[in-house]
Amino acid sequence: MDDPYAPARDALAGDGLGGAGDGDARGSGSSDPAVLAARLDDADPLSGFADRYHLPEDVLYMDGNSLGPASDAALASLDRVVDEWRERLIAGWTDADPPWFSVGERLGDALAPLVGADPAEVVVGNSITVNIHTLIGTFLDELLAGNGPERAGVERADGEWDPSVEPAVLVNELDFPSDHYAVRAQLRQRGIDPDEKLRVVESRDGRTIDPRDIEAALAAHDDVGIVWMPTALYRSGQLFDVERVAAAAHEAGAYAGFDAAHSAGAVPHEFGDAGVDFAVWCTYKYLNAGPGSLGALFVAERHHGLTPALAGWWGHEKATQFEMNMTYTPADSAGAWQIGTPPLLAAAPLEGSVELLREAGIRRVRSKSLALTDFLIALVDDRLPEVAVGTPREHASRGGHVALEHPDAERLSAALKARGVVVDFRPPNVVRVCPAAPYTSFADVLEVVDETEAILESGAHEAYAAGEGGVT
Repeated sequence: MDDPYAPARDALAGDGLGGAGDGDARGSGSSDPAVLAARLDDADPLSGFADRYHLPEDVLYMDGNSLGPASDAALASLDRVVDEWRERLIAGWTDADPPWFSVGERLGDALAPLVGADPAEVVVGNSITVNIHTLIGTFLDELLAGNGPERAGVERADGEWDPSVEPAVLVNELDFPSDHYAVRAQLRQRGIDPDEKLRVVESRDGRTIDPRDIEAALAAHDDVGIVWMPTALYRSGQLFDVERVAAAAHEAGAYAGFDAAHSAGAVPHEFGDAGVDFAVWCTYKYLNAGPGSLGALFVAERHHGLTPALAGWWGHEKATQFEMNMTYTPADSAGAWQIGTPPLLAAAPLEGSVELLREAGIRRVRSKSLALTDFLIALVDDRLPEVAVGTPREHASRGGHVALEHPDAERLSAALKARGVVVDFRPPNVVRVCPAAPYTSFADVLEVVDETEAILESGAHEAYAAGEGGVT
């Protein structure tokens, strides 16, 4: 079979699971989803990776879009750094193998191929929200200094900005809230009223953002200096056309920045080719580097040499960092946007986890991820009439998780967790199910739907409380 995941794709694209019979031309072989799941798992080239992740035997873990599991490789790299700390103490900064001193740049080199960047354009450091602050602030400062984006052949991206115009930032109403908090704060820091200059693209359906509405907002407002969008929406899992959004931003004379938290490690990106100016993401979701692991950021080479809005000694040029000069000289790379000394124990697991992901291959991970979510959507269509799928069905518009919509989603989520199916709830009506490719089987997906069907048919979810707040 040329494409081991074709039966899952065909089940969704054709007549669904019920339309496939013995000898079916689509190759599914049977209308029985258990048979189909077994065939897909048998043919899966990534099936062996699951044994290299640590998951409890009695748990179906479908929450890797919030926190990925530990792997043998991540724990090994963490153990190594702990041993180096024990044995070398401060000498670890220079004498560890590899030296701690370059950890942010070294891990950035490893992540760069996953986002289509040159090594010097990616660094690991800070947290994702801190990185939003420093990058939004940096490019607001550039605009206020009269410097806009510069892109060859794009009339309005001529490198200039009228400094008498207070720049607006274009976001959307379905963003993760922390992004808006950070952008508003950076506008306020510059004396710009966020109620006036945070421009929000509205959703047509409460699930997704139509790129035409981003383009329309840019056409309607000539003061937008930064377009700040996610690569994938945290609730519905809609995947954005990064190249289209970046091109629209530049055509309007605005910088193009992205929050890739909900796609990095699950979807291959090409930030360089797409013309992205800057981006951020976390490493604890699909990159499986552990709770509170460091953030990562991308800054296109054409912007290297800028002074970050939040400057700190770890972003100083490395050759003179320990001369302790009072004048800040930024590194001539994305490393300039590092701020403080990196927490090594929060960085160490990423070394192992990203090498495991690169061994699997980001494009193979994406292919399997799409097949898993194809299979999940087909099963929901076939067996869960009370549940709507809030995630786009087109591959080009679908990230790594599926949003299942139900009026009692919070109770359903709690009931699933009580049965060992780890999902999460997002208001008002979404259960997010993430069958992450490196460690999830097609049989796992089928079992999740089996449990969901059993809960809804029995009404078991009605025994659980809703609206009590807390971590969901």
